Amino acid sequence: MKPSDPLPQPSRRRFVKQSLSAGFGFTFLPAYLTSARAADNPKLPPSRRINLGCIGVGGRAGSVIPGLTAAGSAAPVAFVDVDFVTAKGVEKNLAAFPDVKRFNDFRVMLDEMGKDIDAVSVVTPDHTHFTAAIHAMALGKHVYVEKPLTHTFEEAEILMRAEKKFKVVTQMGNQGHTSAGANQFKQMLAAGIVDDIVKIEAWKSPSLWFMNAAERIPGYPAEEPMPESLKSWDLWCGPREKKAYSKMYHPFNWRGFHVYGGGMFGDWGAHIIDFAHHHLKLGLPTKITPLELADYNQVSFPLTSDIRFEFAARGEKLPAVELHWRAGEVKVQIEEKYGDPDKDGKLVAPKPGKAGTLLHRKQGDYLVQRGSHDSHSLVYPRKQMVEFKEAMGLKPPKLNHFESFVQACLGNGTTESPFGISGELTQVLNLGMIAEYLNVELNFDPKTKRFIGNDAANALLSGAAPRAEWADCYKLA
Repeated sequence: MKPSDPLPQPSRRRFVKQSLSAGFGFTFLPAYLTSARAADNPKLPPSRRINLGCIGVGGRAGSVIPGLTAAGSAAPVAFVDVDFVTAKGVEKNLAAFPDVKRFNDFRVMLDEMGKDIDAVSVVTPDHTHFTAAIHAMALGKHVYVEKPLTHTFEEAEILMRAEKKFKVVTQMGNQGHTSAGANQFKQMLAAGIVDDIVKIEAWKSPSLWFMNAAERIPGYPAEEPMPESLKSWDLWCGPREKKAYSKMYHPFNWRGFHVYGGGMFGDWGAHIIDFAHHHLKLGLPTKITPLELADYNQVSFPLTSDIRFEFAARGEKLPAVELHWRAGEVKVQIEEKYGDPDKDGKLVAPKPGKAGTLLHRKQGDYLVQRGSHDSHSLVYPRKQMVEFKEAMGLKPPKLNHFESFVQACLGNGTTESPFGISGELTQVLNLGMIAEYLNVELNFDPKTKRFIGNDAANALLSGAAPRAEWADCYKLA
């Protein structure tokens, strides 16, 4: 079999197809409730740990897999990767777990070892998150999926429905959602500190190749020889178009191309607008306006982005919100009136940093700033924050983002960022990606979840039709 050939379809994949289309869920006996285990973890007995199938072993998985296994409540029993050599940091996990069985195709892993796997982690390029997650969920496996949850709006919609249908534990890897910073934001919300927010400025400085003018390329990259360690370029491309191989796609730079990635908004947006989106109940926007997209084209994401999102009022207490996203070489300034006096009594505005959000109240009496990930919030001017001191304390959660997922799989508690929450956040990111692709003002109906008067935009909600081998993944009843 040539490395680029699709692998044969095992019987369990037919079961996945039947599970997706059936009008009912199913029950299964998790491996952690049986005596048969595929791994030996001396820290805890089998009844108190779960077996992990890890889809994606290098890159971000260099932190995710150790995070999920750190407390000893989970142990990897299978590794899946199309390339066990060139992926950044892959050797870290291979050295830590040398005896774990390795696969190139997650479907083969689930077919051969499904009975011994309780949960899977999906840490792969954005465009293959969905297919791995839906396969695992249809087999009754709990799923931890890195952000952004999916590459398209429709994929997020299907995973939210699948979460309800298959009744499995889910968590998206926006780690800040389970943190002291998240708890602080909840306290501020309860205390009324983030009431009457009408405008949110969100931004991210350049950090990826397509945001550096000197590194940008015209069109798609030229074909290059594949590394011998890459076992199947076909598998890497998954449900999306199979472009000619280039190291500009694998092992990392895929994120800058519309066909495979989500750009900076799809990447960091989940860490930056997360708290505000969830706790202020923003939902889906009604209008998305690209104000400026530098070096715009429909191959790679813009050099810089400047996009305005409009969210409707949510009842009487939550006013309409304008969210302004800027990425690249952009200047975000805090008004002097929110500064604190220096030794000469002159107000000095604080510097906002390289990533974060500024939350503006209708009253304009103070400003709330948050960074990204698990960053805590600040209030300007600082004298105002002193008045709010009691509500702004930092209280770490009992379990971090990784262990809360593991314990939820064991029946202990729930996750903070299940697909029911993270799916809608991802859809906002997906809508922003569509705006960056089309570069036109878009009106959106949150109720019907369709664009108004724009067929091209509506077609992009699901993206290009998946390649035939993966089409059944999109047929959840």
